[in-house]
Amino acid sequence: MPARQRITARNARFQQWEALLTNRNKRTRAREFLVQGVRPISLAVRYGWPVKALIYDGGRELSQWARELLRVVDAEPIAMAPDLLSKLGEKNGSPPEMVAVVEMPADDLDRLPVGSGFLGVLFDRPTSPGNVGSVIRSADAFGADGLIVSGHAADLYDPKSVRASTGSLFALPAVRVGSPRTVTDWVAARRAEGRPIVLVGTDERGECDVFDFDFTQPVLLLVGNETSGLSSAWRDRCDHTVSIPMTGSASSLNAANAATAVLYEAHRQRIAAARRR
Repeated sequence: MPARQRITARNARFQQWEALLTNRNKRTRAREFLVQGVRPISLAVRYGWPVKALIYDGGRELSQWARELLRVVDAEPIAMAPDLLSKLGEKNGSPPEMVAVVEMPADDLDRLPVGSGFLGVLFDRPTSPGNVGSVIRSADAFGADGLIVSGHAADLYDPKSVRASTGSLFALPAVRVGSPRTVTDWVAARRAEGRPIVLVGTDERGECDVFDFDFTQPVLLLVGNETSGLSSAWRDRCDHTVSIPMTGSASSLNAANAATAVLYEAHRQRIAAARRR
C-alpha cells in the first residue's frame, strides 16, 4: 500500500511521536500513545482500539503481517527511515517493522463490566509502570474484569507499562481515577443495582489468609503501592483484608507479585466452584 507520507528526517511529526515515549503530559494532551511489537499491535486492532497511524520501516520488504495491517486498518500509513523508526521503537540497531500510534480511551469506570461474578483490581498509587503492566497481564490471565489505577501513579500508557502488559492492556479495561471517592461512589451505584461488590485489601496483617476468604463473590481487590502499601484512605474503605502466608526470609512480596498470587487464588476458587455446580 503506498504511503501518504514518507518521513526521512526529524520533523515536527516525528518529534511529536518521539515525545509520546517520555512525556506523560504530551501523551495526555494528545490522548495518544505508542505501541510496539507484533502481539500488542495485533491485540489493539483485534479489540477495536482506534489506531491513528501505522509507522513502518520504509527501508525493507514488509512481512505479510505488516502488509495485512496496512491493508485492513483504517489508519494513516507512514513510511519512516529506519534510523528514525529505531528511536520510536526504543531499539538500538535494527528498527522494529512497525510502530502504532493508538488513541487512549476515556477514563470511565463504566468501561468495567460488572456481572454477578465481578472481579476487579484497584492498584493504589503504583510508582513503577512495569508493575502496572504486570498487574494488567495477571488480571487478564486470571479472569479479572478490569483494573483501576488510583491516585498519583505511574502512567498506564507509559511504554514500559504497555510492554509489560504484553498486549493485555487492549483486552482488559483499565481506568485511571484521581480519588477514592470516585471509586466508592461507583461501587455504591453498582451495589444499588444489585451487584454487592466487596472491597478486599491485601495486607501483611490481614484478618485472614487469602486461602480462607471467599473470592467467589463479587470482589474489588485493593493492592497497595510498592513502598507503603495501601493508603489510609483505602484501608478505611476495605470491607475485609487478606494476607498471603509466606515462609523464608522475605518479609513481603513485590506489589505485582502479591496481586498475582491473590488473583490466582480467586481464579482457583472460581474454577472449583464452577466444577461443583
